[in-house]
Amino acid sequence: MFSRVLIANRGEIALRIIRACHELGIGAVLVYSEADRGAAYLDLADEAICIGPASPAESYLDIPRIISAAEVADVDAIHPGYGFLAENVNFAEICRECGITFIGPPAEAMRLLGDKVEARKLAKKAGVDLVPGSDGVVADDTQGLKIANKIGYPVMIKAAAGGGGRGMRVAHNDMSFRSGFAAARAEAEAAFGDDRVYLEKLIAEPRHVEVQVMADHTGKVLHFFERDCSVQRRHQKMIEESPCPVLNEKTRQELCQAALRIIKHADYVNAGTVEFLLDKNKHFYFIEVNTRIQVEHPVTEMVTGRDLIKMQLRIAAGEKLELAQKDIRHRGVAIECRINAEDPANNFSSSPGTITRYIPPGGPGVRVDTHVYQGWTVAPNYDSMLSKLIVHQPTRAEAIATMKRALSEFIIEPIKTTIPACLSILSHNLFVKSKIDTEFVERNF
Repeated sequence: MFSRVLIANRGEIALRIIRACHELGIGAVLVYSEADRGAAYLDLADEAICIGPASPAESYLDIPRIISAAEVADVDAIHPGYGFLAENVNFAEICRECGITFIGPPAEAMRLLGDKVEARKLAKKAGVDLVPGSDGVVADDTQGLKIANKIGYPVMIKAAAGGGGRGMRVAHNDMSFRSGFAAARAEAEAAFGDDRVYLEKLIAEPRHVEVQVMADHTGKVLHFFERDCSVQRRHQKMIEESPCPVLNEKTRQELCQAALRIIKHADYVNAGTVEFLLDKNKHFYFIEVNTRIQVEHPVTEMVTGRDLIKMQLRIAAGEKLELAQKDIRHRGVAIECRINAEDPANNFSSSPGTITRYIPPGGPGVRVDTHVYQGWTVAPNYDSMLSKLIVHQPTRAEAIATMKRALSEFIIEPIKTTIPACLSILSHNLFVKSKIDTEFVERNF
């Protein structure tokens, strides 16, 4: 096992990894920016190193500074968390060249699956259905128009690199295709330094369902069941739950097995998430693989009773997965709400500022993953997520009731948060009946 691990991230996920390291007897070294100086969670690390100013480009995204910190702290490995450098192939390769273990998949697997076009080709080889679309990257809007008319509108224009909903546009006709194509390429270039895009048929009223997987160095791959992430706003997830409430057991097993085949074909190691769209007929289509731990991993931890961060650390240290698939069981229902510093009444605009009153909820079946506290200042430089509120109960109805109660108890003042929006969604008749899709929020709220 590692003796010291550097955590190349901040906030909630950094604190989550510190705790996992300490429970395994591993020293935790944390890097931080000037904007995060004085954060309470820094005191829980064994060592904290300032790597630059508030700007992510000069701190959390600055590879030379992070590598320098790792060398100064004499660590064995680096955990990137999610976001920032978590899916940066160059960073993974530099870690390897410096003799530092990157806690994540091999750079080769990241490169293969991080390119959405190549990932589609791999899924096809694995015998998994794809959303109809272009065979590869679309060179220009003239070629794109021909493909769009062939597969039929509406179509999705999607960035070949990156993720998180960036570089995506929907086109309903030739005119909107031309403007959407240019906008998607520009956004992809700005976000990922790569303006390549491809096309997919827009599936009508789909659900977004993803499978959590874990793989070791021997080629053993296990799934930890699925999460339903259909409650989204502008392709950004708001609420996740497990199990997907509309799947029958046969389709669930087929979905999970499809995810395993894709991961095995990629020679993957460590944690990953295979994402699918589920149409109204319960037919699923592969869309992409996230080569990192996900924001919503606590949902899976609650229903399986497995600590995914500890598993990441053990696998990266060379340990084998001792579990068998039959050992991983799904119990009850878990729901997660992302609590962001955003104003739902003002088009979800960011709401930075100092928190003067903070009272988190509690009680049976309630988990709060957060790094904030009374007196914490929410900086405008980073992602707006403050907390992840997770509940676990025997049934979906009980989980919804517990989540509503917990959200009602959660006080974060004076800044605006997404707590009222989450409460409205959970109270909506269509959500309660699980008659939703990825456009549910924008259509109803």
